[in-house]
Amino acid sequence: MRPVIKLKSTAGTGYTYVTRKNRRNTPDRLTLRKYDPTIRRHVLFREER
Repeated sequence: MRPVIKLKSTAGTGYTYVTRKNRRNTPDRLTLRKYDPTIRRHVLFREER
């Protein structure tokens, strides 16, 4: 029920975070605002499959 997903930066740096999510509560793609150390600022990270 809680698959491991990758969150990829939308800034185009290629930086990723790895997290888990509950598919029952969030069936669509996850977007979180997290820190990208490559460009040293917060950007949107989208779930990639």
